[in-house]
Amino acid sequence: MTTAEGDNATSSSSDVWNLPNILTMLRIVLVPFFVWFLLADDGGYGIWRWAAVVAFAVAIYTDKLDGDIARARGLVTNFGKIADPIADKLLIGSALVLLSILGELPWWVTILILVREWGITALRFVVIRYGVMPASRGGKLKTVVQTVAIFLYILPLQAIAPWLGAVAFWVMMVALAITLWTGVEYVLQAIRLRAAGRRP
Repeated sequence: MTTAEGDNATSSSSDVWNLPNILTMLRIVLVPFFVWFLLADDGGYGIWRWAAVVAFAVAIYTDKLDGDIARARGLVTNFGKIADPIADKLLIGSALVLLSILGELPWWVTILILVREWGITALRFVVIRYGVMPASRGGKLKTVVQTVAIFLYILPLQAIAPWLGAVAFWVMMVALAITLWTGVEYVLQAIRLRAAGRRP
């Protein structure tokens, strides 16, 4: 290996192993623990359910923290741009699927959200030759409302406060509406990008 090659390898490695990316990796690592805790509880409201809540809360906090640090310290990397949304989709997707498996969330809600999420991700790759579709304000709001809805669903307080289930459901309906609406916006944006890229 030449010196230049060695320098490039070191630079690439240091780009990946920075604090924001490590936090993103931690979020990915937390996903199987969250899944295990929620399944271990088996739809009850015991200690494992609380463990799932803590794992989900920590994972969500790392999502905010890694973004803040990356922007503040100029540590935005290509790895982070790819890994961060994957980590988010793994966490949110696993939570939705598990809640449906446990019978706490209708499957049609989970399917609609997942089809939209993975469909838009695929669409980004399809139109990347014409331009990048950045996350919109609506997209960021969608993530926040989805997170709040899931957090309300997994909180083991419904046995004490049955009304919390109704609140969680309607917050999830708001999240679903924003999810579908922003999905339409991204499709229109992709069409405009493709049209602009094809102009001579």
